[in-house]
Amino acid sequence: MDLHSTQPHNDHTSEGISDYVAELQFHMALHARKLVPNLTTAADSREQLLQQTQANFEKLVSRQSRSER
Repeated sequence: MDLHSTQPHNDHTSEGISDYVAELQFHMALHARKLVPNLTTAADSREQLLQQTQANFEKLVSRQSRSER
């Protein structure tokens, strides 16, 4: 595969990479703040909802900050 190819990037691939980068930035931010979630599953549905909401919020903030650059 030629990394310097002049062919346009596939939007689906770019979106997948963007999602991966957003999740990586989210994990790094949590790790930096010592908030990395435990590897155990949430004890109840409220805790699970809280974890998912926080993850979605962090991803959204990460994407917004990238688009403002």
